[in-house]
Amino acid sequence: MSPAMLGFIGIIALLALLALRIPVALATGAVAIVGFALSGGLSGAGLTQGVATIPAILRELLQLDAMAMVALFVALGNIAFYAGISTRIYDAAQVWLRRVPGGMAMAAVLGCGGFAALSGSSVACASTMGRICVPEMLRHGYDPKLATSSVAVGGTLGSLIPPSILFILYGLLTGLPVAKLFIAGLLPGLLSLAGMIAVILWWVHEEPGIAPKPAPAKASRTEATLALWPPVTLLAIIIGGLYFGLLSPLAAAGFCVGLAVMIGVLDHRVSMDVLWIVLRDTAVQSASLLLIVATATLFLGFVEQTGIGNAVAEWARISGAPALTVIAIAAVICLILGMFVEPLGILVLVLPIILPLMQAYGMDPIWFGVILVKLLEIALITPPVGLNVFVIGSVTRDVAVDQIFAGVARFLLVDVLVLAVLILFPVLSTLLPSSMVP
Repeated sequence: MSPAMLGFIGIIALLALLALRIPVALATGAVAIVGFALSGGLSGAGLTQGVATIPAILRELLQLDAMAMVALFVALGNIAFYAGISTRIYDAAQVWLRRVPGGMAMAAVLGCGGFAALSGSSVACASTMGRICVPEMLRHGYDPKLATSSVAVGGTLGSLIPPSILFILYGLLTGLPVAKLFIAGLLPGLLSLAGMIAVILWWVHEEPGIAPKPAPAKASRTEATLALWPPVTLLAIIIGGLYFGLLSPLAAAGFCVGLAVMIGVLDHRVSMDVLWIVLRDTAVQSASLLLIVATATLFLGFVEQTGIGNAVAEWARISGAPALTVIAIAAVICLILGMFVEPLGILVLVLPIILPLMQAYGMDPIWFGVILVKLLEIALITPPVGLNVFVIGSVTRDVAVDQIFAGVARFLLVDVLVLAVLILFPVLSTLLPSSMVP
């Protein structure tokens, strides 16, 4: 058996395990360890010698500052949630847009964007905002499809709008600067947000009865706007600090964690008991993510050792396929995988092949990172897996999952259109990173 064939078998084995719902870390770790052992056997070095490289790979990974950054941004999301900071954008948007047709659904999308940006987790956003937004919209007579799908798609914005956990993981696995990845996702994230708002406006225009006008809000617009200062301040520190070169991602995360704790304490929402819960949740979530990073790094190392990625890149180069065609094929593969595999699994599966292709065609890795994360965002709402959809279904048991998917289908069309725009106009992803202050 050739090394390239072994790499191909490893990718197929990982795909099969992920399709069987084996946890990402367990599946990638098992395939990587067995792969390294068999690779050593094929080379004549022996099975034991094959796995001897694993400790060195892990030692190098654990020395990266980005590993600590994962824990800090996870902690920021937890503190912002318990301090009541994450939902303030939704509260303000609901006051300002309440009398606009479909305004509550638009407020849900905006609120999800703000929540997901602070937490970095689309699933956590869907879970929390689903409990807050969906029951209120249903109580005011909103169509269940609109109420649930607006929150499901809004939650995906956390994949692009900084600070995104997916961008951190992509940066860790590729060695790219996380700060540039964060800033690169800003304009595509806002474009995705605009597309979601446009879908709601069109939907309500076509079917006015699905979004009745609710009663006026109790709070004034001035009060709602003034209450926005905590999330706006935190996002300004992260985005502004990174763009103008004032803070590293690690420093921005640490500073915002301290500020969020202070805001929570002053608002009497964060106590020692709450801090203990935050620390416990952060430890569990960070350990899970870091385990995925560690096993994914091993898997990438194994596949790189087999040379299958370089073989595919050489085949694509010899065939004369245009770069745009390669990107389109990769996008279709990711969209198909999104129907059966969770986003993190897709990231691990495609990187070993995509990275050599990207290098062979001279593609901008920052731009491609945005395209890949956008694809993973779409995977969160793609049937039949649609992780965000099932999260919404679990927290709002009155609405069937098939109804949520029916509503999400309208947003999927616009998401694919936004993806096409990002592929055709790379400047949308590269403009801000290229103008960052070093």
